[in-house]
Amino acid sequence: MSKPVVGIIMGSQSDLRIMKEAAEVLDELKVAYEVTVVSAHRTPLRMVEYATAARGRGIQVIVAGAGGAAHLPGMVASLTSLPVIGVPVKSSNSIDGWDSVLSILQMPAGVPVATVALDGARNAGILAAQILGASDAALGQRIDAFKESLKVKVESAAKDLETKGWKSVL
Repeated sequence: MSKPVVGIIMGSQSDLRIMKEAAEVLDELKVAYEVTVVSAHRTPLRMVEYATAARGRGIQVIVAGAGGAAHLPGMVASLTSLPVIGVPVKSSNSIDGWDSVLSILQMPAGVPVATVALDGARNAGILAAQILGASDAALGQRIDAFKESLKVKVESAAKDLETKGWKSVL
């Protein structure tokens, strides 16, 4: 496999149940990635080393998932100039996920973190690929085909409803 260009990190191994969706879509799009656990609270020095060394290892985008006290995406963004996509993860110790969402959304000026929906790791993987695809024509074409396949699935579902007697609004 080629050298990873996306880093998928999470605050806890329990977040893997959600974060694997980013990996799955990157596999579909043939984008190389790495996956690891990096906690802003339990292993802060590991987090600092990961964020500051990522570019040197060839990482171009970081997808960071965190539940509960969701500081990982913002802390990583404060340590690197790479784009960081935050994935708020609904966890057993979160306030229905809202604490994670707000922690990742509310970043100070100069420390941007792109944020996807709660448990939205699949969209984070797609967004990471789109960022890379902006300067990689072959990847851009794969993303176009991927998005077209999503459109076909929706159109097929609409036709299926019509065959069952439901009226289409289009």
